[in-house]
Formats: sequence, C-alpha cells, structure tokens
Amino acid sequence: MSAGSVSRRLHQLREDFDQSFAEPARSHDEEHLELLTIRAGGRPYAIRLSQTSGVHPDRPVTPLPGPQPALLGLAGFAGAVVPVYDLAALLGHPVANVPRWLVLAAGTPQLGLAFHSLDGHVRAATADIIRESGAEARGARRGSLRGLVDLPGGSRPIIDIPATRALVHALAGHAPAADEENAA
Repeated sequence: MSAGSVSRRLHQLREDFDQSFAEPARSHDEEHLELLTIRAGGRPYAIRLSQTSGVHPDRPVTPLPGPQPALLGLAGFAGAVVPVYDLAALLGHPVANVPRWLVLAAGTPQLGLAFHSLDGHVRAATADIIRESGAEARGARRGSLRGLVDLPGGSRPIIDIPATRALVHALAGHAPAADEENAA
C-alpha cells in the first residue's frame, strides 16, 4: 500500500468520523415493534417489549387475603416487594390455574402481571399493527387492549401496560399518583 493511498484513506476516515457528529441522531428502527407473545386465560396476546422491565418464570408469589381475585399476592424483586395481578382475570377471562410466568411492568410503581404461557419474542412491522382492536378492546375490562397485530399463526390483541396499570389502580380504589411513570 502506497503512502498516498494511506493518506487518502486516513482523510476519508476523518471526514466520515466528523460527518457522523454533524448528522442528527437517528432513532433505532421505527418500522418495527418488539413484542412478547403470551397466552393469558388460554387466549393469545402480545405485549410491547418497551413497556416491560423483565420476564420471570416460576417466581414465588405470596398470596394476600382480600376481595380482589385478580390480585395474586406479592413477589420480591431485588429487595422490592411488588404486587402481582393475574392478567387473565384483569382481561375478564376465567382463571383456571395459577399462571407460571410474570412480567414486570416498566415504570413506577412496580407492578407484576402474571400469565400462563410465553410463546416467544417477535419483531413485527409497524404496518402490521392495527391501532384499535375493535371487539376485543370493547370486550376487555376498562380497555387494557390497545391494538391488534397480525403475526404468523394469527392476530393477537396488544395488552397496553399503562392502561393495565390504570385498571389496577381503579380496582384498588385509588387514583395514580402524579409522579408515577408509565412506559411509552
């Protein structure tokens, strides 16, 4: 390699480096959405991965007495005690057995949502998302569903974590605090 070609290559690398700071920051892929595909109450659903902060199998949940059947109890996560609700019960489905999986909702206060099976993780094109799920949204208790996604194997209603958190607040009989955060 000649000294001239090395010099040209160095000059090009400097220009590319400087240009990378001059361009506006790009967001990651806006044409796709990362989803967890789950089953709650025997029915298929999807949850936006951006609205979660973790998925856990077989997490011990300490039952709590009380009139709310959707409240399964409390679970510990890194020193914090988190209320865990059954997603099937929140969505109005009969609860046949104890859910195996638990997703931690992003945002505060912490909230655990239990479901029966984890089908997987999928990346869906935003063009395949229908914003309102029609009959499913009207049938869900207080509208925890926001949208429908077409995936191989069939369409799935999308569970909206902030709407589900609002439902839990309503069931508990209190209004969300002003400083609560919900994932987008």
